[in-house]
Amino acid sequence: MTEAAFWRRCSSCKEPIGFGVQYWVCNVSTCTRPRTGFVFCSVSCWDGHLGVVRHRESWAVEKRAPSAAEWAAEQGQAASATAPSVATSPSERSPRRILPPPATREPDPLESDVLIVITKLKNYIRARSGFNTSDRVVIPLSESVRELCDRAIEKARAEGRKTVLDRDFE
Repeated sequence: MTEAAFWRRCSSCKEPIGFGVQYWVCNVSTCTRPRTGFVFCSVSCWDGHLGVVRHRESWAVEKRAPSAAEWAAEQGQAASATAPSVATSPSERSPRRILPPPATREPDPLESDVLIVITKLKNYIRARSGFNTSDRVVIPLSESVRELCDRAIEKARAEGRKTVLDRDFE
């Protein structure tokens, strides 16, 4: 087992943070949880994570990294408390479990997208008849457009083309 040359890496720039040196953490509890555990080598690195996490109010808290001996003792206690294994280096720990995504089928956005410009449709109907148009009209109208497009695609494919032409819509 080799001894680490530094305590941890900065969560933003990935530069090493040495033993016993000053570092910063975010004061927000979600950033300091053991699973998240963000640490930053400088205030500018801490500031860089704010664009991603969007805290309402936060500040950097100055801390000091443990010495190599303190870190080794802390890792020894954590390893004995969580598992009977004595592995303390990342390469000796058991691999992280990565679960497959859930088996539920995501809806296809192409099946539910509105294919009609609603404002243009409403303007056309109002100009032609003076009638108002319900917002729910676009769903069946989009379905009809999808069916017409699918038929035109099949006709172009049957003729050996990869371009749908106006004559494919009959």
